[in-house]
Amino acid sequence: MSKETILVHACCATCAGYVIQKLSEDYEPFIYYYNPNIQPEDEYVKRRNELKSYTAKLNLPFYEDEPDVQNWLAAVKGLESEPERGKRCRICFQQRLKKTAQLALSLKIKRFTTTLTVSPHKNSLEIIRTGEEIAALDQRTAFLSENFKKKDGFRKTMAIALAEGFYRQNYCGCLYSLPESLRKI
Repeated sequence: MSKETILVHACCATCAGYVIQKLSEDYEPFIYYYNPNIQPEDEYVKRRNELKSYTAKLNLPFYEDEPDVQNWLAAVKGLESEPERGKRCRICFQQRLKKTAQLALSLKIKRFTTTLTVSPHKNSLEIIRTGEEIAALDQRTAFLSENFKKKDGFRKTMAIALAEGFYRQNYCGCLYSLPESLRKI
């Protein structure tokens, strides 16, 4: 019996490791990289290429859309000084999960989720609420409401990252989460 396909929004290989492993128990994961928040461009490319290599190693389908950075910047305008887990993050989650749901529909995949909930730096309840709201707008696809950091998920994903030699970034990707002196667009 074949497993149900699930489209997994992923921000990086580090966060994806355990999530892919866990989801593979019950689903056939397809990986999707859409992260217009990740800047500068070399950071975006580094994360994308590493995730793409990892999914190829696992023989998983990999999809990506070009980041619409200007749209993202316009959407978060005025929220630049919001703290991590603030209003800017909510908008960022909405943009990325909406695109994930749209791709799931176009691929005729009935379920989607994200690796974002594995991070202790992200508000998993906010991410789950956002995914559920997006899925409710078009009920042809559902959001898998899973807090992947539970049951040692973050520790497990870090162990996989270490074993695989993944690059471990020190910020979510959003320039506004970096100290002012390190920002450059």
